Amino acid sequence: MALDQSFVGRSYPPTEPYEVGREKIREFAQAVRDDNPAYTDRAAAEALGHPDVIAPPTFIFTLTYQAAAQVVQDPLLGLDYSRVVHGDQKFVYSRPVRAGDQLSVTSTIDAIRSMSGNDILDIRGEVHDASGAHVVTAHTKLVARAAGEEAAA
Repeated sequence: MALDQSFVGRSYPPTEPYEVGREKIREFAQAVRDDNPAYTDRAAAEALGHPDVIAPPTFIFTLTYQAAAQVVQDPLLGLDYSRVVHGDQKFVYSRPVRAGDQLSVTSTIDAIRSMSGNDILDIRGEVHDASGAHVVTAHTKLVARAAGEEAAA
């Protein structure tokens, strides 16, 4: 069943603040095998003009993915998450994520489309710091695959 178009533009409440830790940044950088010293060495980050270590660009997905759960778990939307695959991801930064940031994410449904029986859901995650300043916008595309004939029986 196609998702309800009336959900386009719907925003969900901001998440509780998440404090970005140096160790979390280091672990993430290791996991993605990025040895940029600005991710692990405060002096290297300061030499680049940052007050503390910064996070790799995709680190923010750890927060925006959790925030998008409010959307995909909304029972009124009717999304069958067991059929969902991650379609695309894009980040637009105002500034890097830094250790010590307190970040909250507000998720909004930007678009819902149906193509060949598949539902395509675009979710925008606006990430702000404790002062309310914009840090990054994450654009996530999810595809709910069409149910096969075997599921219709």
